[in-house]
Amino acid sequence: MFGEFHHLYRELRDSENLFNAYTRMSTTTFDYIVESIKPELNLKSTNFRDPISVEERLLVTLRYLATGLAFRQLALTFRISKSGVVKMVIEVCKAIWSDEFYEKWNFPNCVGSIDGKHIRLRCPKNSGIVDAKYRFIMINVGGCGKNSDGGILCDTNFHQRLESGTLKLPIERKLGNSGISAPYVFVGDEAFPLRNPLRNYLMRPFPRNQAQETNK
Repeated sequence: MFGEFHHLYRELRDSENLFNAYTRMSTTTFDYIVESIKPELNLKSTNFRDPISVEERLLVTLRYLATGLAFRQLALTFRISKSGVVKMVIEVCKAIWSDEFYEKWNFPNCVGSIDGKHIRLRCPKNSGIVDAKYRFIMINVGGCGKNSDGGILCDTNFHQRLESGTLKLPIERKLGNSGISAPYVFVGDEAFPLRNPLRNYLMRPFPRNQAQETNK
């Protein structure tokens, strides 16, 4: 039994306007994303069935992001199990997210940049993390100005999830054509101490007082 992808995909590609209305992007952008995330998804056939294509996985994800439909509704229209849709959306989003730092800053396997900012405000109940385009993906408000960036970070839910291993970062992957596998990391400055669990997930420059003058 085939679902929405098998009945509509080819027809949509014949009309740029229809494709844009359905996915909120052009066919050129869609194809670019497909080629970019293929290595990350690493789909393999089995003796029982072929894997769901990258194109279908991306289409399901785009429909979820564009419409906000419930996973159960997407499962019905695409004829995929609800758990399969959930896993699909998470994997595709992670694959797209993890490539942005490499494309924009030539830094592979990076999922965010950490820093603190002192802003005088009347804070709500609740340092921050941005993506490759400087968009905030996590903030924590309420630390006192006298506290260090590293100290504030240690009191956040983000740090607790990093410590407990529940942050659900992408699995490590190879760096380009080097054959070397490396974990996904955050980048930050020397204000953040390299101690567990952060030392396993943070890349930062050498402290200025330890760097040779010619290498600063």
